[in-house]
Amino acid sequence: MAEAFARIYGAGSLEAYSAGSKPAGIINQKAIDVMHEIGYDLKRHNSKSLAEISDIEYDIVVTMGCGDECPLVRAKRHEDWNIPDPKGMPLVEFRAVRDLIENKVKGLLSRL
Repeated sequence: MAEAFARIYGAGSLEAYSAGSKPAGIINQKAIDVMHEIGYDLKRHNSKSLAEISDIEYDIVVTMGCGDECPLVRAKRHEDWNIPDPKGMPLVEFRAVRDLIENKVKGLLSRL
């Protein structure tokens, strides 16, 4: 969802990539559903591992609360947003996490 919001609000001014240390291999259906509610088609994204993204130095790497479990991704700047994994949450809480991610992305983009 963070990559989607970065693409929405940073269109034309940045490249956004999303990957996980333990990806499920498929996009969570609830994530697809809650992003569809706001008019974004998350089905065009793929679930991918960190091994599938380029081994370059990124300008900013944002982690979602994995702390020391996150493998090192080279970047000029790191931020950890400590966002809970909504995977098993009821839909109302899943939406709240979506909205939190949206606000965090907007805040980050405003500081760039």
